[in-house]
Amino acid sequence: MESEHTPIRFDTKIAVLLREDLHTWQRLNVTAFLVSGLGTRLPEVIGEPYADADGTDYLPMFRQPVLIFEGGKELLTSAHTRALGRELPTAVFTADLFGTGNDRDNRAAVRAVGRGNLDLVGLAVYGPRNVVDKVFKGATLHP
Repeated sequence: MESEHTPIRFDTKIAVLLREDLHTWQRLNVTAFLVSGLGTRLPEVIGEPYADADGTDYLPMFRQPVLIFEGGKELLTSAHTRALGRELPTAVFTADLFGTGNDRDNRAAVRAVGRGNLDLVGLAVYGPRNVVDKVFKGATLHP
């Protein structure tokens, strides 16, 4: 019998893979951009809205943890290929996006490069735990 104190275990995983040579500000920026798309496309990843004891309402957030990993450029490329091959919902951030300043230009920068030539600096995926683990095989948890 479940109670409000029973630990929750998720069958799914939200995971981000960052290229290991990014500056701290870039890691934070890339992570924020990558996960922002998940809730818009996958409403099941969003929990209920928050409220404090005074009744102030706050936006809902992900219903489960987001795991952040890091790896080299080759690992990002192979994880990208595995994620697409397994048809997981995937978000990408390329090095070119550091030079743009808006969504329109971001999309144009990605659209201008073929899938195999994307200079990936970050990748976010959502899916069954075991599948996400296989996609990110070889990555280490971000320190």
